[in-house]
Amino acid sequence: MEESMSKSEREAFLADTHVGVISIQVERRAPVMMPVWYSYQAGGEVWFLSNEGAKKIEYIKKAGRFTLCAQQEELPYKYVTVEGPVTLIEEVDRTRYMVPLARRYLGVEKGDQYIEETEGTVEIMIRMRPERWSSADHS
Repeated sequence: MEESMSKSEREAFLADTHVGVISIQVERRAPVMMPVWYSYQAGGEVWFLSNEGAKKIEYIKKAGRFTLCAQQEELPYKYVTVEGPVTLIEEVDRTRYMVPLARRYLGVEKGDQYIEETEGTVEIMIRMRPERWSSADHS
């Protein structure tokens, strides 16, 4: 039986570590979808990083908004989807943002290795203010 999550449940779920999938409306084609590492704290904005020059940045700038879906792939299945306007697109300090994000998803050792392997890349932060929420908990 599908049940929507309460506000606190969906915010806690979104704040957990999940690979998110963003969806961006693109003119004259189906929405573009791609996986991202993201961050969220209850009551705040969703943000993720992308390499400068990535096509998704161009699409998001043009659309001005995107949707992010985070899901739990093992039983019990759960998901949270948020959609809203972009509030920020700017270059960020890799040490301040990329290091903690890589460690969150890969652990300290592999996260630091990832940071070393991607040295020299310019990271762009994209922030979104959630306006619409959808969720389900199949527990």
